[in-house]
Amino acid sequence: MNPDETFGYDVDPDEAVSDPIGLLRSWLARCDGSVTPLMTLSTIDEDGYPDSRHVLLSRCDAEGRIAFHTDARSRKAAQLRAIPRASVAVVWPGLARQLVVTGDVGEEDPSDQTDAYGRRPRYLQLLAWLNDEDTAGAVLAQRREAWASFDAGRAQLAAPPTWLGRLLTPRRIVFWRGEADAPSNRVLCTRTDAGWSVVRRPG
Repeated sequence: MNPDETFGYDVDPDEAVSDPIGLLRSWLARCDGSVTPLMTLSTIDEDGYPDSRHVLLSRCDAEGRIAFHTDARSRKAAQLRAIPRASVAVVWPGLARQLVVTGDVGEEDPSDQTDAYGRRPRYLQLLAWLNDEDTAGAVLAQRREAWASFDAGRAQLAAPPTWLGRLLTPRRIVFWRGEADAPSNRVLCTRTDAGWSVVRRPG
């Protein structure tokens, strides 16, 4: 089934999940550069509380690692340096599907970071250069002037030194399915030393 161009491909809801990474990749099969899902990224702050925001999901590789990008000076980057663990959630409301992935966060290869920047829309490429404290503190007219000035004459942009790529390696994956005429259902997949533990939970 594939009624939504932002969603990949699913298996029969009653089919046993023997390959959580394969199912994860099939749900994110459209994350190929042409469609970039928005996901909620939750990190842990200095007081031990969760801190959430939306970021773009750049890609999901063959190992099921989820790549995302940020500014090295950002709060989330500092939190991940201190505690390299995170959770991400992607939702497809029209399909009643939700995916939650929790795991350990490491550095992305520099060449992959460069590639991801090159696939970003022009606006986001510019934002990566201008999303700093000084610009943020200026009034709107000054921010617009700084934006236009930087944009002028720069047909091509390379990634700024602060462009940072991170990879989330799954330790826990939750596949949630809603039904119009039956209770919703969660499939909880947890990585163990022996492989994956898979159980069904109430929705």
